[in-house]
Amino acid sequence: MDNLTESQDVVMPAGEEITVLVVDDELSNLASLQKIFQKEGMRVLVAEGAKQALELARRHRVQVVLTDLMMPGTNGVELLRAIKELSPDSEVVLMTAYGTVETAVHAMREGAYDFVEKPLKRISIVKSVRKAAEKQSLVAENRSLRQELQLLTNREIVGQSPALRRVLDIATQAAPSSATVLLLGESGTGKELLARYTHSKSGRSGGPFIAVNCSAIPESILEAELFGHEKGSFTGAVTRRDGRFAKAKGGTLFLDEIGELSPAVQVKILRVLQEGEYEPVGGNTIKADVRIIAATNRDLSAEVEAGRFREDLYYRLNVIAVTAPPLRARREDVPLLVDHFLGIYCKKNHRARLEVPEEVMAKLCDYSWPGNVRELENVIERSAVLCRTATLRIEDLPDSIARATSTPPSTLEFALGTPLEEVEHRLIRETLRHTQGDKSLAAQLLGISTRTIYRKLGEE
Repeated sequence: MDNLTESQDVVMPAGEEITVLVVDDELSNLASLQKIFQKEGMRVLVAEGAKQALELARRHRVQVVLTDLMMPGTNGVELLRAIKELSPDSEVVLMTAYGTVETAVHAMREGAYDFVEKPLKRISIVKSVRKAAEKQSLVAENRSLRQELQLLTNREIVGQSPALRRVLDIATQAAPSSATVLLLGESGTGKELLARYTHSKSGRSGGPFIAVNCSAIPESILEAELFGHEKGSFTGAVTRRDGRFAKAKGGTLFLDEIGELSPAVQVKILRVLQEGEYEPVGGNTIKADVRIIAATNRDLSAEVEAGRFREDLYYRLNVIAVTAPPLRARREDVPLLVDHFLGIYCKKNHRARLEVPEEVMAKLCDYSWPGNVRELENVIERSAVLCRTATLRIEDLPDSIARATSTPPSTLEFALGTPLEEVEHRLIRETLRHTQGDKSLAAQLLGISTRTIYRKLGEE
């Protein structure tokens, strides 16, 4: 052990405090190693055996465990396995005497980070422990980032309003079938979330969910992106490439903004829906094994009348139509959404969760949210970044919200004896005004069919 104190000091950059747990049945070794790592600015825990080491690992966050390989009772390899069960992020460095290197190599296959041979040299042991700590820090950071990314991408549908529950009921009923689903609604209402929800409840949930924003891909390459292409099929096609239909095999293909498709691509999508097959650019016919869910914020029936969208494709897509309600039609969900997004973005920005007083929540609930849930999410993320206090204040909100006047929900009054037909007619008209003329959404809010609205208003 003399070499531990004879070698020159290792100069390492200062950083986050490293906690190292040193395990050795020789007390003199423990004392020497403790002094070395303390001098290096590390927090040191010491244990004379595996049992004591595991107790310390349960009570403290340990980046690196430095343990002797050969100890009475539980040896270093057995301790390694126990540490990895207890604290998978902790890295383990083994100290091994001459003649046990083969055992140490075996231990690295079990998950040890490194081993150092005795007699120990200070420069080697410090370097190994610091590198193990760096790896542990990177692994923990990557795991945290993956968890945050998963939280941001695999989102849940938040809300308990009647309008949202009716939509989820329809999606739940439609999910087990093979029928094409058309998701309608304004931008920012969560149509992709509804598509993912439908996929998760379907028999294809074990397969991939592939989302394509049809408006984000240039028209010149959209066909190749969707259906794939063979090598040499066009200039620049230097290799064969699978399209989104192939990647979604056995799962669901979500075609967002389908109203933006060119006439040529509309024909190919129609063929998939009618014949269950497609052709890659320059290739042969392939059977399509996908369930299509489409979405648009356009009025496709108006697009059909204007000649911009194929009528036959519209009816193939519109087997089951589901309209995602705008946030103004489900204001009772605003507090739940605020709480949900605060949990995400306060954590992402490493701050305590903001408190939201009643007057601020009332302001958020009264706002009309033209950008829907997406706009609310952006406001909460902005607040998590810019709010200087632990409490969200009205002045912390964007001016468009802070200065907005209250818009209480519409109410209807009827004189006693008003004919039921007139009550129904006025209620439907007021609901249509509330949904800005969207009959599908109005029907969902009222719990009736779109056909009933047409019949009640005499528009058939």
